[in-house]
Amino acid sequence: MSLRVVMIALLLLVASALGVIAYQIAVPRTTTPPPPKVVEAPPPAPKPTVSYLVAARPLSPGTLMRSEDFTVRTVPEDEVPQDAIMDSPNARIEVRGGLVRRVITTGAPLRTADVTRSRERGFLSAVLRPGTRAVSIGVDQVSGVAGLIWPGDQVDVILTQEFAPVDKGRIVTSETILTDVRVIAVDQDIAQGAASSGAAGKVAATGTLEVSSDQAEKLAVSGRLGRLSLAVRSLADPNQPITVTGGVSGADVSDAFAKANGAAGPKIQVIEGDHRSEVRFK
Repeated sequence: MSLRVVMIALLLLVASALGVIAYQIAVPRTTTPPPPKVVEAPPPAPKPTVSYLVAARPLSPGTLMRSEDFTVRTVPEDEVPQDAIMDSPNARIEVRGGLVRRVITTGAPLRTADVTRSRERGFLSAVLRPGTRAVSIGVDQVSGVAGLIWPGDQVDVILTQEFAPVDKGRIVTSETILTDVRVIAVDQDIAQGAASSGAAGKVAATGTLEVSSDQAEKLAVSGRLGRLSLAVRSLADPNQPITVTGGVSGADVSDAFAKANGAAGPKIQVIEGDHRSEVRFK
């Protein structure tokens, strides 16, 4: 092979190599596309929830519901027990003071068949225990403890009267005539749910008490003698028998009242032979 042929072959190889290099420079390299992004599915929307009333403690038949007897439980809509009383301001007012008709355990839902509301027919006769009567007395913002008395409260009844004997000045007395009496209703509108009447801040005008027949007669007479007031008893107080106190007069609580009305202190009789005299202590 001649030198000339070898040179031509080398030149062709060099030209081919340069052509390949030029082609690679002119044509951009294809890049590997990135892997597709994985789009996560959005989390399922939370189920809408609702609230209903449940017993906060064991309740026995005949109990008059109080605010501390029930609470609220919130669950998804599809988990609400059948006939459960749904939570709302009106529902709470109606349940408070309602009569428990059957045993309700702690945490059990309050159902419409479990509680007789005070607005329902026959409520009053169902509330009364055997041998008792329902008697209503007039109350106001002061005598009714500023509207804070509710059905189910235990109260004492206090009679305050004022009279003026001929030989003495003005006399004011106060005495407890009934103790440990159960309140079974406070005003018809409030017992049925004051929210529906639109009378915000309304103060009760009557309180209905559960008493014996003798106590009912005593209340009827006391209402004509003077003003009746209710005194709420503590839940911690043990049941006490119905008694009548000796009462308190204006002179017992105010020295100024006693002096203004000529009230005197205790007196003793002094006997000296046939002579008798009185010594009065002021």
